[in-house]
Amino acid sequence: MIQSEQTKKINVSIKNNLTFVIVTYESDHVINDCLSSIPSNYPTIVIENSGKKNFQKKIEKKYPNVKCVIMKQNDGYSLGNNLGIKLSTTRFVFILNPDARLKYNTLDELDKVSDEINNFAVLAPTLIRSDLIEGFGLTKNYGSYKKTLTTTSEFFEVDYIQGCALLLDKSELKDIGFFDENIFLFCDDIDLCKRVKNSGKKIYVSKKAKIEHLGAKAVRDEFFNEVEFSRNWHWMWSTFYYNKKHHGYFFALKKTYKKLITSIIKFLFFTLTFNSMKKKIYLMRFSGLYNAIIGKKSWYRAKIK
Repeated sequence: MIQSEQTKKINVSIKNNLTFVIVTYESDHVINDCLSSIPSNYPTIVIENSGKKNFQKKIEKKYPNVKCVIMKQNDGYSLGNNLGIKLSTTRFVFILNPDARLKYNTLDELDKVSDEINNFAVLAPTLIRSDLIEGFGLTKNYGSYKKTLTTTSEFFEVDYIQGCALLLDKSELKDIGFFDENIFLFCDDIDLCKRVKNSGKKIYVSKKAKIEHLGAKAVRDEFFNEVEFSRNWHWMWSTFYYNKKHHGYFFALKKTYKKLITSIIKFLFFTLTFNSMKKKIYLMRFSGLYNAIIGKKSWYRAKIK
């Protein structure tokens, strides 16, 4: 009996057909730990968004399995990942944040799961931070994060996964597309997962395969303020854009209008109390959301020199 496309068994080992893709931006302080955690026999593509050519020389000299591409300008996380995927020649691509590290058995456990399930579009490890499970999304079957953690199964289907560690099957995603390049930062992962689920394809998490994730440490601390301003701007812009894209303009407006009002109130409050940092943060939130509401593209970039 011929199996349908939806239930066709994966007959290619992940470990024998895998490329890592890492998008970086001023990530010199964490990238070595990340790359050192990847076995040296796996091709790895690093997309560096800062434009610094000396970064390329250092990385490629130290890690022979790494190809580093220097972008002329910072066009965002989604575009960087898509470029890495395009340059890869393997069926499977592992999207990894520069502040994430593989554990010793991560790939072995993911390979075991792929042998047991029929097929997948996205497969991910469990994220850990300070020996605590950080998260991986909500499942339609369990309905809550805590219940998901109590399942006895070694793997389970979820609705979405955080984007710091995603194993993608390119053959399953070619008709859906990869990351939405309109999104500079944030919601790129849930947008991809939403399109995967809408197409009827599968997203799984392995409980035994684990990734250590530092969390918001991908950019050097000296750039903290500018990065924080950028994150707040893009979080608001991307939240509205995602909801508008999948649920319509008025749904997105209903979902976010309170955040717009709150941003104005808190901006005024922190102006009066002379808290310049928080004043700027709420100005960025207002600006990001306002620009999304009026249909402007995601234009804000962190002012890092």
